[in-house]
Amino acid sequence: MTFDKIRDIIVEQLSVDESAVTMDTNLMKDLEADSLDAVEIIMAIEEEFMLEIPDEDAEKFQLVGDLVRYVEEQEEQ
Repeated sequence: MTFDKIRDIIVEQLSVDESAVTMDTNLMKDLEADSLDAVEIIMAIEEEFMLEIPDEDAEKFQLVGDLVRYVEEQEEQ
């Protein structure tokens, strides 16, 4: 569920094929996202899940799975 929503955000923001986005996909290396893309993805995730992601946490995200795990951890709190 969380993965599906995050995948949809990434597909929309980066105009990539849905099949290109897996838990092990690296945003920068595999999808060629730049820092502006990353900020827009983070903002869209914050809006979708109604949470705030501090910059120091956002800087650590590399894989789609990192984002999914972070959001799921926040939802458990």
